[in-house]
Amino acid sequence: MNLSRRQLLWIGGGLGATALLTACGGDGAEKAGRAGSPAPDDGAPRSGGTLRVGALGRAGALTRDPHGTQANESDYLIISLLYDTLTVPGAKTNTAPRLARKWRASDDLRTWRLTLAEGATFHDGSPVTADDVVFSLRRLRATPSGASRLPGVRARDITADGPGTVVLVCDHPNAELPTLLRLTTFVVPEGSSDKAIAEAPGTGPFRLDWFRGGNARLVRNEDWYGGTVHLDAIEVRIFESPQAMASALLSGQLDLASNVGAVAARTARSRGRIRVVRRPDDMAMPIVMRTADGPFADRRVREALRLAVDREAMVRQVLSGYGTVANDILGTGDPAYARDVPQRRRDLGGARKLLEQARFDTSRTYELRTTEDIAGLAESATLFATQVREAGVRIKVVEQESAAFWDRTWLEADLYTTYWGTNDSVVFLAGKTMVSGSATNEAGWHDAAFDAAYEKAVGTADAAERHRLLHEVQRIEHDRSGYLLWGMADGIDLAGPTVRGLPELPGYGRVQLERAWLTR
Repeated sequence: MNLSRRQLLWIGGGLGATALLTACGGDGAEKAGRAGSPAPDDGAPRSGGTLRVGALGRAGALTRDPHGTQANESDYLIISLLYDTLTVPGAKTNTAPRLARKWRASDDLRTWRLTLAEGATFHDGSPVTADDVVFSLRRLRATPSGASRLPGVRARDITADGPGTVVLVCDHPNAELPTLLRLTTFVVPEGSSDKAIAEAPGTGPFRLDWFRGGNARLVRNEDWYGGTVHLDAIEVRIFESPQAMASALLSGQLDLASNVGAVAARTARSRGRIRVVRRPDDMAMPIVMRTADGPFADRRVREALRLAVDREAMVRQVLSGYGTVANDILGTGDPAYARDVPQRRRDLGGARKLLEQARFDTSRTYELRTTEDIAGLAESATLFATQVREAGVRIKVVEQESAAFWDRTWLEADLYTTYWGTNDSVVFLAGKTMVSGSATNEAGWHDAAFDAAYEKAVGTADAAERHRLLHEVQRIEHDRSGYLLWGMADGIDLAGPTVRGLPELPGYGRVQLERAWLTR
């Protein structure tokens, strides 16, 4: 299974309309989500207590390596609390400082200088230096998926300039580099060995007390440079299913169930003391139509399928209403998202006409391949097949085991489902999934005008011009890409009555628990 991709899709990352080319600040404060169950106002945060958190994972996929592939959300949560990345998602700006206190790009957007946070230390008390960051980024770059995590930056082009400044040189202008540093740029001490990497001290808001079979107890780092940590400890418990995790919360065994999905949210609505935390624009579950060749290569056929889908019904039935209708453009949470592009609506007559014009063979049955990595993915495929049948297109849904899907279907099949987390960047997702040269071009799409617009956008420092270019990127994507993005799923957490200060950012943002606190 392509676990590196599976990790990337929910961590995600995003740089919004502003290129963040100059020194940058932010506090990673909470962002209001759509109406779930709002947290009561209990005044100033209280210090103390242990937050019991449930997170999804499998015992056979455990890892302690901060630069390895964290297929388990439980592992990623633990690692993210023990180790800091250079940047993190923010509420006021998409990218906020963490170990990198500020950053600045050269005029040509190829050289970036990162200034490290003052007073940052590892859990053993030693100071964090630029050499530690260089070592960590080079170690990350050397992993099997390192090229996709730091594209365009070679190991030799990551250097230190004194104890507090890191220099990264890109092989092309890249205004989105701070975005990429939000991924897995966890910092460990220089010289940490692969054999003992699980014991390497971190810099994060919590220190490891114990780890057993995927479960862990983390205690407050009293010397954390990032500000006050309210909780005494966080205990992370691994669950293989959202249902089991939600049951544990409802029975009082947990204080927080992370990413439980819409079914659990429906159940929790009848429990007055349980709060549903909704994180908008958390997960995209598009259908991919291969454009390079095959039955969906004709642009008119792809447009017909987009017109045949009933988006409102998909959101109601697949997401139980915990989401929003989308418009075939990835990056819905980006401040630069093109909301003025006309919303596609169901038009069965128009769909049939386009299929006829394209001489599409409606006597055939076409396979739509899917997997159940996340709740609702297979269900979305089944409902889509039912809806497009009304336009004369016969679809057979083929559900695959996860490993087979990522090894044999992803990037190869004519028609399949996929999913991406942290949808707050048009540029990030365009570069990962749609430019011609991307190794993860999911639809095999090659469009010279799109590539040119993308390259201009990532190489443009002027915010207004960048915004205009991003609009053109999205217009082309909407018109002729291989994506049918029918809706966006909310991220859903369930919280007990004493939990406050939870993050409401999507994707990676949900693991930022350093400001959480308990009323008792």
